[in-house]
Parts: sequence; structure tokens; C-alpha cells
Amino acid sequence: MPDCLVIFDCDGVLVDSEVLSARVMREMAAESGLAIAHEDALPLIRGRKVAEWVAELAAALGRPLPDTFIPEFRRRTALAFSAELRAVPHIEQVLLTLPLPYCTASSAPAEKIRLTLGLTGLLPYFEGRVYSAYEVGAWKPDPGLFRHAAADMGTAPGRCAVVEDSVVGVRAGVAAGMTVFGYAPHGSGTDAALGAAGAITFPSMERLPALLDAWHATAARRTGGGRRAAS
Repeated sequence: MPDCLVIFDCDGVLVDSEVLSARVMREMAAESGLAIAHEDALPLIRGRKVAEWVAELAAALGRPLPDTFIPEFRRRTALAFSAELRAVPHIEQVLLTLPLPYCTASSAPAEKIRLTLGLTGLLPYFEGRVYSAYEVGAWKPDPGLFRHAAADMGTAPGRCAVVEDSVVGVRAGVAAGMTVFGYAPHGSGTDAALGAAGAITFPSMERLPALLDAWHATAARRTGGGRRAAS
């Protein structure tokens, strides 16, 4: 059984995809007659199942969106990813030097996870260790996805750390009995919300290795204690 395990979310943690997805969503919403403010777009989609926020768009419009909306959204985001997607700054160095086993667990479909990791050169780090909510049947904030990943990797939940950037993801990790690190990049305005949900927050992936080292050193004794923010 692995000593400890690090579970990374994908969108917004490994790959900088959420801004591109939010842009496509705003464009398609506008084409359907619904204006979404720029500052509202990312919170609407971050960490959520696509069908959930599409239902909210339809409710705001007062009519159903066409059945082609989600496939078209996926098609357009794939094009945007192919042209513009980048890895989150400094994440590859984290993966290169991380001494612990790790995997990725995302609410996205497996094919999207593999696409985005492949486009950014990160897929080789995660071959055979990609977990999708669509395959498990549990979407964040349900803890089932993280619990499944931990069980498949042979690690007890209490010896797992989750790296997330969404409130629903943080809640899922906490509910799974795991320690959660919340990535809140400078200027994102997400630090307070992630901390309130139960995460130990940090502003740059350059800070993550030291946080994981400290967590690993005390993992056997950790009981859940208080949360704190990394400056």
C-alpha cells in the first residue's frame, strides 16, 4: 500500500483550461440570447458537471437549450484547447520532483482529461492514473470520485492529499476525509471561498512542494485540525 497519495484535479490545477471554457460558454450563451457577465462566467462552470450549468442557462432563458448545445460546446472548447491551452504555471516542475504517488481525478469526461493533458505534454505523467466522474458516476461535491481514486491506488483516504481550485472540489475532498490544498492564484479572488470550504490555500504552484512535504511529514498524526492560508 502506498504511504501517501496526492490527487490532482485537472482543469485549473494541471491545465489552464477554465478560462477558455468560460469564454466559449459566454459566446454560446450570447448566441442563444443570454448575456453572461465576464466576471460571472468562470464561477458558473468551475468544477461543475456541464449538464448542471447548462440547465441553469436554460432556466435563465426560460426555455430549453437545443440537444446539440453540449456537443457543440465540447467541439468548440476542443478547438480552443488545440490552439491556446497551456499547462498551469510551474505544475510540470511539481510533477517532476514530487516524491509521492499521484493521480488526477476530475469531473470532466475521460476523453477530455486525456486531450487536455496530451495537448500540454502532461499525459505521460498520468498514464493509467486518470479518474473521471463520468466513469465512476459521482460528481463533486460527492466524495465518491476521490474515494474511488484512493481505493484504486491502494491508499486510505486519511493518507491522501487533494489539490483543487473549486469549492465543490474542496468539499468533495473534505467529505472524503482527505487533506485539501486549494490553489487560489494571485488575482483570482478565490482564496477566501476555498479556505471557508476547508482547504489549505496557496497562491502559486511553486509553493505546493513545500506544503506537500510538510503534510507528508505529519500525515500519520494528522487528525484534520485547523486550516490555514499560505502567503
